[in-house]
Amino acid sequence: MSSPFRQAQFQHSAYSLSQLLPDEGREIAFAGRSNAGKSTAINRLCGQKNLCKTSKTPGRTQLINFFAVDENHRLVDLPGYGYAKVPPKLRQHWGQVLSRYLSERDALVGLVVIVDIRRGLTDLDWSLIDLVDEELPVHVLLTKADKLKSGARNQALLQARKELEPQGISVSLFSATSGLGLEDFDRRCREMLGLE
Repeated sequence: MSSPFRQAQFQHSAYSLSQLLPDEGREIAFAGRSNAGKSTAINRLCGQKNLCKTSKTPGRTQLINFFAVDENHRLVDLPGYGYAKVPPKLRQHWGQVLSRYLSERDALVGLVVIVDIRRGLTDLDWSLIDLVDEELPVHVLLTKADKLKSGARNQALLQARKELEPQGISVSLFSATSGLGLEDFDRRCREMLGLE
């Protein structure tokens, strides 16, 4: 499968809104709880091991990281949320920066919410979805699907579909380890970016 994402390259990191890239072109953002497998999913999508820095320690992504697919299309890795050991001041800063980025950014054309399939959607995931609801297409990616047996995996997918599809939100299974669901994930990202 030849994918435009294989050309992705790191472009820029931002700590505050004033450091964001110019608000032009098209970008999709990846968000999720700390340690849900966000950076790993982006690396697998792009067929590159070290495009995004991954870590076993939650809360490592602390900047908004931009990756150029081409001159008009970008992937954006957002800091993970819900990690208790991040100092309250930093958590508050990120809450403000992320909510403004998600609600005010014109270039943002889609959001991928990364959810560990073993945990399911949490209140934090729902509050993020509610923040952008009806403004942006949202896709929920159930990661680490290889950690469950196929029966439990399919049950988790059915449950997520029941909750999400009535709201117009697509959902799919994914395993960065086995490659399960990679084609669906790639297709959905291309659709949101208009790369079809």
